[in-house]
Amino acid sequence: MNRILSFILCLLAFSGVAKAQDNVADEVIWLVGDEAVLRSDVEIYRLRAQLYNQRIPGDPYCYIPEQIAVQKLYLHQAKLDSVSVSESEVMRYVDYDINSMINDYGSQEKLEEYRGKPLSAIRDELRRSTREQLMIRQVQQSIVKSMKVTPADVRTFYDRIPKDSLPFIPTTVEVEIVTQEPTIELSEIDEVKRRLREFSEQVTTGQREFSTLARLYSECGSAKVGGELGFTGKAALEPEFAEVAFELNDPSKISRIVETENGFHIIQLIEKRGDRINVRHILLRPKVGEAELNETIARADSIRDFIQKGEFTFEYAASHISHDKDTRNNKGLMVNKPSDRYSERSGTSRFEMEELPPEIGKVVANLAVGEVSKPFSMLNSKNREVIAIVRLKSRTMGHKANISDDYLTLKAMVEDEKREKILDAWLQNKIKDTYIRINDNWKNCDFQIKGWLGE
Repeated sequence: MNRILSFILCLLAFSGVAKAQDNVADEVIWLVGDEAVLRSDVEIYRLRAQLYNQRIPGDPYCYIPEQIAVQKLYLHQAKLDSVSVSESEVMRYVDYDINSMINDYGSQEKLEEYRGKPLSAIRDELRRSTREQLMIRQVQQSIVKSMKVTPADVRTFYDRIPKDSLPFIPTTVEVEIVTQEPTIELSEIDEVKRRLREFSEQVTTGQREFSTLARLYSECGSAKVGGELGFTGKAALEPEFAEVAFELNDPSKISRIVETENGFHIIQLIEKRGDRINVRHILLRPKVGEAELNETIARADSIRDFIQKGEFTFEYAASHISHDKDTRNNKGLMVNKPSDRYSERSGTSRFEMEELPPEIGKVVANLAVGEVSKPFSMLNSKNREVIAIVRLKSRTMGHKANISDDYLTLKAMVEDEKREKILDAWLQNKIKDTYIRINDNWKNCDFQIKGWLGE
């Protein structure tokens, strides 16, 4: 039952994207306490599911209203428990969703046109749904907070599960890295600054729009939306960038040139709202010359030779010579940060091959355990070209899950199972204590949860 709301919450996360259907003949189909579930609610979610290719298990006119009813049960409990969610936390999620949608559609204007309402209304819509999601999450966490999974539980689970039902664990690797950054000529930096000053002058004198220049020349992903970053707080920005951006008060003024780890920027204020700001920026990155790149390759090659001759260890090179800040304090060992923050590998050193940066994955595929690669070029986390050498620390071939190698994976499965049982039991008790009425035409369903019809 831990995934009972996954369908509804997924759609709520994108509630600003699909248009509601105004022509649906409405009626109350469920009552959950004093909360009504309308036929139009079901139609909206059904159409959104089609839009996002979200699979609906079984009859949508059974599954969707049940999911909405479950949501209302959790929200009712949130009110009883006086669950509160900070506005800053809500807006952090809302800002992210709004910025993602603007990025998807190409501009704020296109998003507003598609939704048929101004951005302020879309933001309010998202604020309500996001607050509800966070409240539901808090209630669920409170219900399962005493849940514990012991090694004995994992062993029992492993012994009872049919061996052909055990998950297949893909090949994983552990990789250590040392990087060297090429030196950039001062003349190249001066040229980048000259171009940015030229852009500032063109905007200030009215020759060009800042957003147009950003689309044409900025080397940031925000270029396709005119350099706009969307509403963000200081903590979400690089310190040097935030310091200058939050000093801006006049949208007609362009900031001084700002240097960050990403490159050089100029910034234009769009709007301030309390401790959040929306700005445009243009990013230019100085280019590495061929001579400097070759010199860095030679330097990395020398480091590799010293390691292979035993003059110092890979760990020493990673800690004292490498320019890679993300791994320097970890003796070069890379840490997995998959897009799924709930992945059992999140925060560990194990990677599936496709989770590695492409340049590293291509090299690692041909390495033996303990082997150090030849130098190769790649982009680091700041999109700067660096020269790297890597060492394959370990490789665990794909296999059926077993208790010794895959304890964390099996533990996550046990946690899911226990959480589902606890939430299922809680929901059934909550249903018994809540007035539920279902329209006769909507009762002929194989519901996922027992008790809706008083059985």
